[in-house]
This record gives sequence, C-alpha cells and structure tokens, in this order.
Amino acid sequence: MPSDRHSGWGNERFGLPTGPTPARPPALTPGAARARQIAIVGAGYVGLVTGACLAELGNSVVCVDNDAAKIATLRRNELPFFEPDLAELAARNVRAGRLEFSQDARTAVRAAEIVFIAVGTPSQADDCADLSAIWDVAATIGQDLNAPKIVVLKSTVPIGTCERVSAIIAEHALTKSHVDVVSNPEFLREGCAVADFMHADRVVIGTSCPHAEAVMRELYAPLDAPFLVADLRTSEMIKYASNAFLAAKISMINEIANVCELVGVDVTVVRDGMALDPRIEGSFLGAGIGFGGSCFPKDLRALERIAEAGGYDAALLRAVDSVNRGQIGRTLSTLEMALGGSVAGKVVCVLGLAFKPNTSDVRESPALRLIESLLQAGATVKAHDPVATPGARAELNDAKVGYCSDKYDAVRDSDALVLTTEWDEYRDLDFAVVAESMRGDLVFDGRNIFDADTVSSHDLRYLGVGRPEAAGDGVVLRSALG
Repeated sequence: MPSDRHSGWGNERFGLPTGPTPARPPALTPGAARARQIAIVGAGYVGLVTGACLAELGNSVVCVDNDAAKIATLRRNELPFFEPDLAELAARNVRAGRLEFSQDARTAVRAAEIVFIAVGTPSQADDCADLSAIWDVAATIGQDLNAPKIVVLKSTVPIGTCERVSAIIAEHALTKSHVDVVSNPEFLREGCAVADFMHADRVVIGTSCPHAEAVMRELYAPLDAPFLVADLRTSEMIKYASNAFLAAKISMINEIANVCELVGVDVTVVRDGMALDPRIEGSFLGAGIGFGGSCFPKDLRALERIAEAGGYDAALLRAVDSVNRGQIGRTLSTLEMALGGSVAGKVVCVLGLAFKPNTSDVRESPALRLIESLLQAGATVKAHDPVATPGARAELNDAKVGYCSDKYDAVRDSDALVLTTEWDEYRDLDFAVVAESMRGDLVFDGRNIFDADTVSSHDLRYLGVGRPEAAGDGVVLRSALG
C-alpha cells in the first residue's frame, strides 16, 4: 500500500519491504448519501476499518476506545497494527476532518445519530464469548442517552445478544429517548479488510424497525452491495454460520491432504479438480498447517457452546476444530521423521509469524503454535516475518527464538526451513541462496506455495502438506505403506 509520508501513517513503521503492495480500492464520492454523525466504540481491527470506511463515504466519525495508549498512537497518525490500505484511508479522512479518535465515550455517544459497538468478544475459559465489554458499552449508551439513537452491533456476538443490549440500555437510560438496536455483522478479512468493506459482497442487517432499516440502507447505499434484512437473531446467526462453514472448508481440505499423504496423491491437483465443481469452488481450499486468527477458532468454539447449551451435540463443529488443532502435531511429527526421528538439537527456520499474510495479527497463529511445539521438542528456532515480529515476540516471550530482520539470515545455518505464512515475499525465495545458506537440506512448505521441482533442483528435500515428497524422477510416500 502506498504510504502517506507527510501524515506519518505510512507502513514503513512496521518495517515493510519496499515493492508492490495491494492497490487501494477506488474512493467513493462522499455525499452519495446524507452524512451521519457516527460514534464507533472500539478502535480495533473492525472498529478502525469501519470508522475509516464510513468516513470515506462522507460521514463524520469518532472512533472511541478506553485504551489511552491506542488513542495516543492514533492521534500521532500511527496505526497500532498493520492492515493494507487502512493507513492511507485513515490519513485522508483525518485531514478532511471526517475522522477523529477519542477516549471520551460520553461526548461521542451524545453527539452521534448512530452508535456502532465494535469491542472485542474474546473466548472465556469455557470457550463461550466474553460479552462483558458489550454490556459495559450498552450501559454507557443508556447513561448518556440524550436523543433517539440507532445502536449497531458490529462485534460478533452469540444469538440473543442484541436483545440483551436493548434491555441494558433501557435499564440504564436516564431519558425516554427511543433506541433501535440493530445487528450488522462484519465480514472483513484481515489483510484485505478495507477492500472487503468498500467492495462488500453483502450487507446483512438485523432489525424489525422500518426506520432503522431505512437509515442503514441509506448509510450503505454508496457501496451498491446486496442487502439482506433479517430479524436480530437470524442476523447474529448468519455471522457464526459463515465463519463455521469457511473453517469447515479449510479443515476438510486438510483432512483430504492428510489422506493424500497416505496414498501418494498431490492434494493441490485434487483441489483443482474439486474446484471445477461450481458447488464446491476453490476458495478456502488451500491445504496447510491450519487456520488461526481472532475469528475462526473463537467463533467455531463459541457456536459449539451455543449448541451445547441448547442440548445439541454439534459433532461437525467439534470435528472441524479437532482437525485444525491436529495439524500442528502432524507437522511436528513430519519434521521429526524427516530429520532422523527428532528435532532436538536442530535449528529450524520459520518463515512467517502472522496467522495469515498482509496482517500483523498473531492471535492463534499456527506459526506460533508450531514454534512452541518445536521448542518443547528441543529445537532452536530462527524466525522472520515482514511485520508480525513484535507481536510474536510479546506472545512467545521465549529467549530461545532468534528473530531475524532478513529472511535469508533466518535461513542461514538452519537444518530445516519451514514456511508457515504465505507472504508474497516468500514466494520468490532464491533456493540457490537457500541451499548455500542452510546447514541441512529440508524445506517444509506449510502452505504449498513453492514449486516442488524448483526446490528439488537445488538438491533440497521438499515436503508439502498433502504432497508426495519429490525424490528424483519418482515420489516417496510419507507413510507406513512403503
């Protein structure tokens, strides 16, 4: 993404390499709909992206957060995380006076016509969603209610949450101003969240109020996206169901990949054949070491708990989670087998720390889970990531991990190279340099982005996920089948 050097919002702060970055989606013309006064409570990924994009549509937006350090960072024209296109978008709207940041929830709520709730709903010890921040915001809105409002839940919440928010606002209200609570789940993918918002494939609204529906239709009209209106509970369920289905696709192809390894079949070709069926299509069918992030694992487990609370055994949801969790152990076993039965005393280079490319987010990152397993098994780890090293360092807090600023420094003197995050800059690795730099010869492609023949042509051993090991003109099955 082009940086805005004059404003200080540029991504050079994250140590990004120079070169092509994702193009910014074309800006929409402000004023296509009546500008609204909007408060967004919660300045995380969803809140900041939503705020910046709604400002881009011509609205006046205040993003509120109770994290003083985060607000100070934003006011210094810096982002607290990396997200392509967001820095430029935020900078432009701050300069235009349409976007600002504040800790003062009361003032922001009182000035707003529409209040978005975009606070976190992390997992509790029992895997249920922690809604304490939602309840706190609802109470605050009630206490500061001074006029009719539309309150919009962007956070991913269990079914029935909107109804409870409405009740809490009413309980704490000091005036009798009318409030419509609306469900409006987000469908933003980290790494392309701005593009997902500005070119939305759908807008889902949960409401039974014609006025609230009309306002939300007008708010999102410039996007020209398909618009689905449902009741509150259905809207909440659509978000959970969508994430569960996508997670299931990933675990399904990983299950198929694991079987492919047993019978000497390349899962990438199997995937291509499956994707030709329009009922299946190819998105989310990339076999690998598993999914992570702040959404899929959390939402999958929360939905399973919701089913359990109703007396239903959601066996498929549990299986999707189980397959995903199992990929790290399977990867470790593969590495141990390929390195003579153990990784103890071996130096393993891990390329990629974020849970996916184009983000600095390391929450539930498979890369970090693999590193923890490698360390427990006695390996030494050298790691590289274009932007996620600070987050990984804080999460792992282990002196045994050597973080490298250059990917080839991480490769140097390693016994094995493990690709865990499919950043574009890893796709063009010079395997001649890799072969010369490594002490060993093992390349484990945890995302199936390398060409096996290219790797093997440099006298390196290639292993992928669900792919036979290249061995001269034939293949070697990684199984007991022989």
